[in-house]
Amino acid sequence: MNRQKFSCVKENFMQRRYALVAASIVLFSVLGYSQIDSNKSALAKSSLPQLETPLQKKTAKTDTKIVASSNKFGFKLFSEVQKGNTGEKNVFISPSSVAIALAMTYNGASGTTQLAIAKTLELQGMNLQEINSSYAAALKQLVDNSDPKVQLNIANSLWANQNFSFQPDFLQRIQYFYKAKVSNLNFQDPAAPNIINNWVKDNTNGKINKIVDKIEPSQVLFLINAIYFKGKWSQEFNKNQTAQYPFYSTSGRPKQQMMMSQNGDYRYYESKQFQAVSLPYGKDGKFSFYIFLPKQNSNLKAFYQNLNLENWEKWMTQFSKQKGFIRLPRFKTDYDVTLNDSLKSLGMEEAFSDKANFSGMGKNLKISEVKHKTFVEVNEEGTEAAAVTSVGISTTAFIDINPPFQMIVDRPFFCAIRDNQTGRVLFMGSIIDPQ
Repeated sequence: MNRQKFSCVKENFMQRRYALVAASIVLFSVLGYSQIDSNKSALAKSSLPQLETPLQKKTAKTDTKIVASSNKFGFKLFSEVQKGNTGEKNVFISPSSVAIALAMTYNGASGTTQLAIAKTLELQGMNLQEINSSYAAALKQLVDNSDPKVQLNIANSLWANQNFSFQPDFLQRIQYFYKAKVSNLNFQDPAAPNIINNWVKDNTNGKINKIVDKIEPSQVLFLINAIYFKGKWSQEFNKNQTAQYPFYSTSGRPKQQMMMSQNGDYRYYESKQFQAVSLPYGKDGKFSFYIFLPKQNSNLKAFYQNLNLENWEKWMTQFSKQKGFIRLPRFKTDYDVTLNDSLKSLGMEEAFSDKANFSGMGKNLKISEVKHKTFVEVNEEGTEAAAVTSVGISTTAFIDINPPFQMIVDRPFFCAIRDNQTGRVLFMGSIIDPQ
């Protein structure tokens, strides 16, 4: 009897031992660190968490919450970015890109730092598992597309300093839920920035070539999101209809600009303050380009005072099919901004300070810089847009019943690219000078 009991104990012990070894092998092979010296590895010794599959927690309610949180954060961020704009410069951001990059960063935050990021990203009331599972489901839903006229790619990456130790469960969550490319990199190598920037270039179809200028000695990690969108209009503009017309800038002075013109059936909405139209892409119109044009007696500044999630969702229900004529400028612009001050104003100041708590990621860490770059081109064929967000982590030691409308977009306007299926706003911006 004793011998049988001893045999069971021994067998149980061996099974646990083999399971632990197998789990370790799986982790290291998944993250690609099996050939790296353990003293220099970005992985710290830690037990693995029990991860649920990305779609296990997927529910309509949760996905709606994630979309709402991303959009609400986006409008808040756009408002903060606009505060630093003189009114003469185009502003174009991707709130989804910034939110995804910060959601990955959130996985390493703890304590009051985690609470601050959650408040900024409007994630209160959701636990980490729910957030990650919802983002995984939302990302999959976004990129699942059978329309040959629409292309949307979303890529994530994590670049870790090979001389710094990170929590392995943090790294695993980033790869598992966000499908991130996880790389161990020699940050002292002069070629390191180019390696990261080449990934950025590849994942934005060459529209954004650089996000990291140089790597400071105190920097140990970069969390990067890249979004690339290309959509052909459901009804392309006739190039023969494109001609020069005046576009009136903020100063009121006219400037000749190539403008595209078209008659058709559109989803349209008009209020006392603005006109708005939705221009769909592809065959099914899953994605659309939205233009909000302030009336002659108003302006963008007044429009922005009412631009928030509550009003946006109300406006989206007011669009109805109408015949009309639209004229809008062809334009191409790029934009870059460091978001540190904007995010601090939104409540994330602690995350940038020496008081930051990213113990779920590693020891003595803080956010050093959040950089954001975008590109957009609108022409007769459609729209091409790209965005990259980099979160740098450093050590603290360092129905037609209405008459036809006419909408002449000949003055500064607000625009957005929205996934009409989920409601997520991918891009938004103000076009002051279409040149």
